Amino acid sequence: MSDYVGIDIGAKSVVVSVRRAGRTLVSQEFRQTPEGHQALIDKLGSQVACVVLEATGVYYLDLAMALHRAGLPVAVINPRSFHHFANLKLNSSKTDAVDAALLAEYGECMKPALWQAPDEALMGLRDIGRQINRLTAARTQAKNRLHALRSKSNTLALLIEDEADGIERLDLRIERLSKAALELINQQPHIKQQLANITCAKGIGQTSAIAMLAELCVLPRELKSPQVSRYAGLDVRLCQSGSSVSKPGRLSKAGNAYLRSAFFMPALSAVRHDPNAKAFYEALQQRGKKKIQALCAVMRKYLTGVWACLKLGVPFDSSKLFSTEHLENA
Repeated sequence: MSDYVGIDIGAKSVVVSVRRAGRTLVSQEFRQTPEGHQALIDKLGSQVACVVLEATGVYYLDLAMALHRAGLPVAVINPRSFHHFANLKLNSSKTDAVDAALLAEYGECMKPALWQAPDEALMGLRDIGRQINRLTAARTQAKNRLHALRSKSNTLALLIEDEADGIERLDLRIERLSKAALELINQQPHIKQQLANITCAKGIGQTSAIAMLAELCVLPRELKSPQVSRYAGLDVRLCQSGSSVSKPGRLSKAGNAYLRSAFFMPALSAVRHDPNAKAFYEALQQRGKKKIQALCAVMRKYLTGVWACLKLGVPFDSSKLFSTEHLENA
């Protein structure tokens, strides 16, 4: 008989629960290390129908990759879907062992789709892209602090100098990581061509293109545009029920925040400099949409265009994303 395995991920350890024929057999803890991962794999054996774990934090990926390399069927599920499943089971307790057992039951009941491991050669690019994103956010915060310090008449010069030095160090780190990302990209001709195709878009510079490519290059190519939009959290969530509940649609934001961040500034630039994006943006506002709603719609369109660049190997062309009707009425 096949086993369904649930794994609750922690920073220092993982708890594994095995379920067979509707019964939880055993729960065991393993260290969150390569040696611990190997011990877990050896323990599971070959009679495994599915190993289920949540895509939470940064600790699940190494274990998922190790399980996949060992030839085990792995399902990485959205934490929100597991949360709803736990509520459906009327589960009132929350411990690592309970969560692991519920994950195993989720696999047995829901039969989730198997996870497709990303290209390991591109994982380094994704990690660099995310670090650049974090450092850029830190630099923005530091610049805001520096502006606040300079706005005061009695601020110590030492504080201003210290904040300026911190910004300079962040600039150097971002520059170094950007060069490292370009070196990785140049080592793979098809990725280099994808970067060139993406930067054909008005509003997408090299830094933004690296951030986009770092997140999108590890996704399965068979994903369709709506699936990629959901992955980025740029899909619209509706709330309507009967005749009394009809709330405006809102972005779900239940997705990759790094990817959303990568498209914000390019979309802001596109609505100023790309005629097609500008006409679409203005048409949405004329229909009563707020500026931020219209901008998010442009972000979603640009994401669709960039994904097409990666799948088809063609340069970015905004005329294929936006209707000419908006441009003619502008």
